[in-house]
Amino acid sequence: MSELPPDLPRLRTVVTYLRAELGRAERALSTAEEREALAARRRPLPEPPAWLIERGIGVGRLPVRVHAGSCWDAGKRCSALGSEEARRALAEGVPACPHCRPDAALGVLE
Repeated sequence: MSELPPDLPRLRTVVTYLRAELGRAERALSTAEEREALAARRRPLPEPPAWLIERGIGVGRLPVRVHAGSCWDAGKRCSALGSEEARRALAEGVPACPHCRPDAALGVLE
């Protein structure tokens, strides 16, 4: 670190200079953050998965329900599923969501 001048007038000059530099750096940071936020808003949202499997709570976390990807009743314990995996899960006895009816959409009716 550099030595600071001992006398009051030069110390005041250094402090004034540093305040101005800090102001410029803060404005540049603010501009960069605004630019990044604008770019993030312009990025398209990822496509939702076509099918979801909802898992239970606990150690085993067994599948409890199959949903369409746009189902309003799909919870936080859901993960993406391919159409063949969704058909297999329904065929193995995992219940279909009664709201979005993935069994009807996939052609796997009982």
